[in-house]
This record gives sequence, C-alpha cells and structure tokens, in this order.
Amino acid sequence: MATIDVFNLKREKVGTVDLADEVFAGEVKEHLFYEVVKAQLASKRQGTAAAKNRSAVSGSTKKMYKQKGTGNARHGSKRAPVYVGGGQAHPPRPREWAYRPPRQVRLGALRSALSKFNKEGRLVVVDRFELAEIKTKGVMSALASLKTQKSTLVVDAASNENLKLSIRNCKDHQFLPPEGVNVYDLLRFDTLVLSKDAAKQLEQRLLADKAGGAK
Repeated sequence: MATIDVFNLKREKVGTVDLADEVFAGEVKEHLFYEVVKAQLASKRQGTAAAKNRSAVSGSTKKMYKQKGTGNARHGSKRAPVYVGGGQAHPPRPREWAYRPPRQVRLGALRSALSKFNKEGRLVVVDRFELAEIKTKGVMSALASLKTQKSTLVVDAASNENLKLSIRNCKDHQFLPPEGVNVYDLLRFDTLVLSKDAAKQLEQRLLADKAGGAK
C-alpha cells in the first residue's frame, strides 16, 4: 500500500492514508496517455465540415462548346472543379470522429496519471475541503496555503457546492467529482488536490474496474 500524508487546508499534517499501489504507486506507462488523450480530443470534434461536389452545385450540365475545333480543353460542364463556382473535388463530408480505446488502456492510463502525480510530488491529499461560504478568495487562499503550483485540479464530492461554485471563476483551477476524473483533465494541471474521501473513491473505482476486467 502507498502511504500518503493527509493535510488540512493550512497544510498541517493531520494523518496519513493508505492507498493501493496499483492506483497511486504503479508503473507509469506514458505511451497510454497519447492513446487516451487522442481519443478524448477526437470525441470533441464536431465533424460538421462539408462542401459540395460537382453534382451538388447549381449550374447547367449542357456542353459548353463543341468538342473539336475551338482550341480549348474538352470540357463538358461548368460545374467542373476547375471553374469558379464549380464543385469541389473530393470534398469533406460530415462524419463522426469519436472512438474508444480498449477498456484496459483507458483504465491503465488513468492509473498511470495518478501514479505520476504521486511520484513527482504533485499530489496533495486533504482531510476535507470545506469552505464556510461561496467565495473565490477562500479557494485561492486555501490553495496558496497548500503550496500548489500555478494550475490545480481539485477533486471532491459533487455535493460540495461551496467548493464547486467558488472555484468556477478561477482561470487556472478546476473542480471535478471523483467519477469525472479523466486523463486529459489530469494532464492539463500542475497539481492534483484530492480530499481523503475522493482518493478512496478513485481507488475503489479503479480497483473495481480492474477486478471486473480480470473476470
């Protein structure tokens, strides 16, 4: 088990938490990051690019001039791609870019990302992230006390409304519930702050998925 220090919001050590090595201290397989992030970005593509081919543009299909004797190329339609206003050759068509890597690749990438944060000292576990009121200044003050780097991903229960609403105006920081943690968002931030409960939920989620995949 990986033993990780637990702090309060003043960065005073208040205990430790034991988390599974498979999730927070496993081998970092960075090649999986590429596969998963590429798939996530592909899924965000709208896929709405489109243009008309020669059969879709308006214009006469009558032969423009006789076949021989004019000295011109032997054109048969003003809709040809070589003409202004003609159809495009091999135009883009609306398509769906989304795809999903294999399940174990997705899970392995997420475990590797969490392990990378822990091994590089960029993971901070707090006992609880409670704010007395909805105020961005309170979040910024807490993150400063925790000595996080420029950008921070804070993970806590979705029911923590004060935190969720306080952090949404922060340019460099973001809130996610444990079930929403993904590789793309993890790799965009310098520091990962987990509440103790969120860390346990992530551990259970990834261990359960691993056990399910082994059956």
